[in-house]
Amino acid sequence: MASSILTPAARSLRLLQQVGQRCLCPAHARHPTTPHVCSGKVPPRFASGKSAERPAQEYAFEMASSNIRFGEGATREVGMDLRNLKTKKVCVLTDPNLKDLHPVQEALRSLNDHNVNYVLYDRVRIEPSDASFRDAISFAQKHQVDSFLAVGGGSVMDTAKAANLYSSYPEADFLDFVNAPIGKGRPIDKTLMPLIAIPTTAGTGSETTGTAIFDYKPLRVKTGIAHRALKPLLGIVDPLNTRSMPTQVHLASGLDVLCHAMESYTAIPYNLRSAPPANPLERPAYQGSNPISDVWSIKSLEMVIKYLPRVVKDPLDHEAQSQMLLAATFAGIGFGNAGVHLCHGMSYPISGLNKDYSHPQYQVGHNIVPHGISVAVTAPAVFQFTSQMYPERHMEIAKLFGADTTHAKLADAGSILSDRLRRFFDDLKVPNGIGALGFGSQDIPALVEGTLPQHRVIKLAPVEAAKEDLQGIFEKSLSIY
Repeated sequence: MASSILTPAARSLRLLQQVGQRCLCPAHARHPTTPHVCSGKVPPRFASGKSAERPAQEYAFEMASSNIRFGEGATREVGMDLRNLKTKKVCVLTDPNLKDLHPVQEALRSLNDHNVNYVLYDRVRIEPSDASFRDAISFAQKHQVDSFLAVGGGSVMDTAKAANLYSSYPEADFLDFVNAPIGKGRPIDKTLMPLIAIPTTAGTGSETTGTAIFDYKPLRVKTGIAHRALKPLLGIVDPLNTRSMPTQVHLASGLDVLCHAMESYTAIPYNLRSAPPANPLERPAYQGSNPISDVWSIKSLEMVIKYLPRVVKDPLDHEAQSQMLLAATFAGIGFGNAGVHLCHGMSYPISGLNKDYSHPQYQVGHNIVPHGISVAVTAPAVFQFTSQMYPERHMEIAKLFGADTTHAKLADAGSILSDRLRRFFDDLKVPNGIGALGFGSQDIPALVEGTLPQHRVIKLAPVEAAKEDLQGIFEKSLSIY
């Protein structure tokens, strides 16, 4: 039966069957796409029958996500939610552009209606930094809050996660929980305070994940804190809250969703990532592609391809806006457990080393390369590079973009997908590569050096990217049309 006439449920079942049957024999573990004769049996993971001995290779993945409530007008329920949690003082976080708009006003109205005591922090920085994180942390600690409410985009939700974490660990040094090698990567070993997240952009999926990203100014790179304990208790996904987004914010946010889905679907499989942790507490939030994340990622990708062009074309297409918000949540569940890889790893120095680029319709008071833009501009070159491993998955993505692959060879999967991405981006008028963002060939060594420390994500690429590989990808990304 052709995939085009399968029901969504049948397609999901077939995908689960396909990814669940990945051969784990030694030959396929090293060369998953190389044909050979094998039994298809999983090799023993323990040298002996003693369960106390650690296997040499990861054998498990975990699925973690926030509870999600989706629906127009669901924001009005947040006051009841916090009252039900018996909170005594809530820290409400948002940014200066949102504080007087519908999403924040509706949330505050609900808190007032249900007699919930709160303090308002309305100076979240768009594309937060270590300094802006510290400011929010200090505010929350000063007011001795016992719960958090984030109303905003990824920057607001990530700032709330950091404020919650360090309010729960007031003795910790800031770098204790920051990802290695920049920080110590200390695991979170206690339950944090309740955090409810209400997204106002259709992009980051941060309402579902345990990740908080920020600019670390001393090194001029982006890094983050990642642990499933950071994820919100509840994400309230209300389509009414994205109605005020400017078109360019819709675009950048949607491109982030697109890359979340593609990167998580093509990430190294969870069982090939590394040895398992000594303690399950130390198993990373980003674990590699796995059968559950794959389903969410592919569904999200289908939705973005269909609805993002509509959102950009017509600011009054509320159906498309609603579907993009749902796609962002789907992708968040997928990549929040599988992880992302090179597009995101390479985006961090693009944002951190920005000279004087300011994207249209971003009124943030400082120069900015929006995260979704910084992620997308390397995507055509990245997926051409990563297609040498798991080309069938890259070909599957190309088909979703409309490529006719009837007579195509798997060896051409990267070129076909790269071409389709360029067409898709050109139609959306995405900036023409990193050159359009103010970077030249002379900047590539610094961009490469800014990418190398992003171990949390670049090591999830299906193909190991050495320094010279990253240099080549950046060079091909100077212009993409």
